[in-house]
Amino acid sequence: MEKLLANQVALVTGGSSGIGSGVAKALADAGAAVVVNYHSHAEEAEQVCAEIEKAGGAALAVQADVANTMQVENMFAASRARFGSVDIVVANSGVQKDNAFADMTLDDWQQVLATNLTGQFLTAQAAVKEFRRRGPTTTSKALGKIICMSSVHEVIPWAGHVNYAASKGGIQMLMKSLAQEVAPERIRVNSIAPGAIRTPINKDAWDTEAALKKLLKLIPYGRVGEADDVGKAAVWLASDESDYVVGTTLFVDGGMTLYPGFADNG
Repeated sequence: MEKLLANQVALVTGGSSGIGSGVAKALADAGAAVVVNYHSHAEEAEQVCAEIEKAGGAALAVQADVANTMQVENMFAASRARFGSVDIVVANSGVQKDNAFADMTLDDWQQVLATNLTGQFLTAQAAVKEFRRRGPTTTSKALGKIICMSSVHEVIPWAGHVNYAASKGGIQMLMKSLAQEVAPERIRVNSIAPGAIRTPINKDAWDTEAALKKLLKLIPYGRVGEADDVGKAAVWLASDESDYVVGTTLFVDGGMTLYPGFADNG
């Protein structure tokens, strides 16, 4: 049986670890060749590519700071040089620099906004230009697909993480406004908003029995998510199975956005 993303090329920013690596591997498993972007850790990106290739896929690791226009352009140029073009772009790169609001430095604010929001703007902008340059193909009903990686914190306030929550709230309207603008060209833009996903960046929240018990109080479904949960959602949003889904945020959160604290206070 033909795979959902056969003969397509996907680019995943921040694809060397965590959610990004899970998405990259899932897209490859669905048949896409994958460009794995990384910022600082080449060895991790190369390992993701090696796993994809061992499973019979094709992958390329490309270094770029997504907050830098020239580096983003070079990333897309490297993708074209290896695979001809790009059909799917997952703007996943993100950082956290947490602090109480009064103690948060301007540098911490700007770094998070630069990577999480400006990085998605530059990546999506380059993607739109590439889709237009390449033109229609027979591999997908859409001219191109962009998936923005958001968070449950695009709607759930998060004290002590104002910069991060603001960046994710910005992604929500970036995605919707861009989707509205380019949908007539058959470019589909959507978001995934993960909840608590078991990755190294949030290890403190699930690595001990006490921490896990506390975390699970926020998740009605009763388990912490895995990177593969997000990867499977990305495959669906990138495929023709979701061709009529435009400008939507898909929450992959085990029900966290149901505000479980109110469950027994109706």
